Amino acid sequence: MKKIVEFLKNKWFIFGISAVCWILFVIWLGNFWWLLGLGVIFDLCITKKVPWAFWKIYQPKSKFGIWLMGWVDAIIFAVIAASFIRIFFFEAYTIPTSSMEGSMLVGDYLFVSKCNYGPRKPMTPISFPFVHHSMPFSNGMKKSYSEVWKRPYERMSGFDYIKKDDIVVFNFPEGDTVILTRQSQSYYQIKRDFLEDTTLYPISQRDYIRLNKICSQNKTLEESFFEYFKDSIVVRPLDKRENYIKRCVAVAGDTLQIVGGKVIVNGKPQKDIPKIQFRYDIETSAPLKPSIFEKLDIREYGYTRNGYIMLLNQEQVDALGKYSSVKKITKGEFPSGFRYKECFPQDVRYNWNKDYFGPLVIPQEGVTIPLDIKNLPLYKRIIELYETNTLRVEGDKIYINDTLATTYTFKQNYYWMMGDNRDNSQDSRFWGFVPEDHIVGKAVIIWFSSEQNKSFPSNIRWSRLFNIIHKD
Repeated sequence: MKKIVEFLKNKWFIFGISAVCWILFVIWLGNFWWLLGLGVIFDLCITKKVPWAFWKIYQPKSKFGIWLMGWVDAIIFAVIAASFIRIFFFEAYTIPTSSMEGSMLVGDYLFVSKCNYGPRKPMTPISFPFVHHSMPFSNGMKKSYSEVWKRPYERMSGFDYIKKDDIVVFNFPEGDTVILTRQSQSYYQIKRDFLEDTTLYPISQRDYIRLNKICSQNKTLEESFFEYFKDSIVVRPLDKRENYIKRCVAVAGDTLQIVGGKVIVNGKPQKDIPKIQFRYDIETSAPLKPSIFEKLDIREYGYTRNGYIMLLNQEQVDALGKYSSVKKITKGEFPSGFRYKECFPQDVRYNWNKDYFGPLVIPQEGVTIPLDIKNLPLYKRIIELYETNTLRVEGDKIYINDTLATTYTFKQNYYWMMGDNRDNSQDSRFWGFVPEDHIVGKAVIIWFSSEQNKSFPSNIRWSRLFNIIHKD
């Protein structure tokens, strides 16, 4: 046993194992310049000439100094190791909203695997560790990264690919531009609403006076918009856009349609998801007891003159219908042909809403489509922003990169993401396709879960701890 321990501690053995692991990592990374790192490993294990841990040069003599340097050493190692794991393997994520309610609950803490679809190489490498786009305690107002050094999108190899019904974390496609004072809202939706009705936006008497002053200066509405929000608008790089989590309901090449709130892909209904929720109008003869909501785990509801509005899954609907005070349960949905102006592609030629949508073909890398004025609203954002072309329209003619275009070939794959809480989810029905380069990873495990309106330890949802996340 002693000889085995001595062998495992041998510097040449440690160097050999470390070198093999590093070579395998470099092959996965796909950039062989990083093989130069073998020299660093050799020095760390064998020659030990370079003081890589420069903070250890100072040798304290007091007990406090020794204690302090021990903590400094541990913290530096932890930051480096955890950052490496976060970039290439796993990242922690918290469910902030109820858009996935049923499958994912507000207060769930997840691990998101970056290995499944392949991790993205850092595009904005200079960043404060362990935070996304904003500095801690800045309320989202101070960015945590520098764009002095930016890298193009590259993805390393994964052992899986995105499939229908996967629960996926991705960068919010409309998050390229953000109004810092309204970060929970889409910049583009705010802009569309502003151009239709400027009275929506003042939040105080002072703001109202300022807006009126701006609008009285013979500016266009668009100029007034930028003047009003000029100090709050920021543009974020791709990997620093807000993280969203949704279910992938259609992949590149699929034809998607929504009929009566039901997703149909390639002519086949989406498989049943037991916890999927819709809005229901509940007519009652008497108020429901609070114990009913707790027993049936009904989390989102409001009151109407005749009863309630609730977000329910089918199991809850069936159980609720058995109570004598419940007279009628009606699923709430928009009618076919009704245009909901906030739905993608926000164009009068498409009478789509969240319950009746499509048919729509999800763009696929390398596929060429005919392009005309009618279908341009569906792909305009892809052409201009996601695939960085210049686009202009003159009459009924479309010019891409100053060349007349009647077709367009997609440069990457796209996906259609929707929340399981179908009537309380801002998803692809409102902002369109999710590009492949926006994909962060696959949600794989719930490692912790807590109820926000309860105190410790009753707030811990013990039954959800370390649950593997399945498609259904």
